[in-house]
Amino acid sequence: MRFMLDEAQTDFGRTVDRMLGAADTPHAVRAWARGERAPGRAVWGRLAEAGVTGLAVPEAYEGVGPLPVELGVAYVAAGRHAVPGPLAETAAASVLLAALAEGGTARTVRAAEYWLPRIADGRALVTLAAADGGPYALDADAADAVLAVGGEELWLAPGHGPVQPSFDPARRPARPLPGGELLARGPAVAAAAARAADWAAFATAALSLGTGLALVERTAAYAGQRTQFGRPIGSFQAVKHRLADALIGLEFARPLLYGAAVALASASRPAGEVRAEVAAAKVTAGEAAYTAARIALQVHGALGYTDEYDLSLWIRKARALRSAWGSPSICRARVLAP
Repeated sequence: MRFMLDEAQTDFGRTVDRMLGAADTPHAVRAWARGERAPGRAVWGRLAEAGVTGLAVPEAYEGVGPLPVELGVAYVAAGRHAVPGPLAETAAASVLLAALAEGGTARTVRAAEYWLPRIADGRALVTLAAADGGPYALDADAADAVLAVGGEELWLAPGHGPVQPSFDPARRPARPLPGGELLARGPAVAAAAARAADWAAFATAALSLGTGLALVERTAAYAGQRTQFGRPIGSFQAVKHRLADALIGLEFARPLLYGAAVALASASRPAGEVRAEVAAAKVTAGEAAYTAARIALQVHGALGYTDEYDLSLWIRKARALRSAWGSPSICRARVLAP
């Protein structure tokens, strides 16, 4: 089976990419790392205008989704431009709330009716702490709502603890505070949370792919400018081969990503098969982006270590995304599970 984007999907990706290219995202990333939210929220506003924030929200709640293929396209572009904020978590929270509202209680329906339209039009950033993502909620200090899944219970947390240090300073994890409002309880919560975690892992894979592509593009451009022994270092075979290896790894991850999107969109696929497809995409994209980050650092030399140089934003992000919502070992285990 070939997983090829159609013309409308390709044009959508180009539109999002151009829009983010004009948004000065490096400035927004650095401000986000300092706890300054305005530049990052402005970027989210642009994503909302392009319809990106509504891709995981059902049409019944003023979204346009769920459309996992289009979300993958948009999130690859977001990764290319290092967009800050809980992108994967907001998409996963949308899936979780929508799933629980189907045949759920009046409380879950009210929660979906309140939060999902706000997510769709970009007014709300919602983050999520669940078993697959660890005990922390990403960017809880910037989110308008912090959802926490514990076993078969879903809570709207009353706040969050201290922001913890991260390899990527623009990723600001914090533990949700206990208590708050109980939104749902029962086996349906665990099932919906598992589905939401698959979306979070898929979204993270798309962000990883975009991050890796940006690293290769920036490194290839640098290799064409820096000279050694009177020649651009990009003309040396060793550098060419390293960059080619990085690009091949990323391009190999691309069909796995869109294959996982097709699996997520299917109502007939068993949950175990969908999870395995998502895990394959996640581990392949994450490892390819991490490889691209290491090669970028080697080609740039000591310059790649400096915080002031924009390349560091993508290098750090690639490392953090590699483990988010499923480490490589966890993803491999899911792929190999009977």
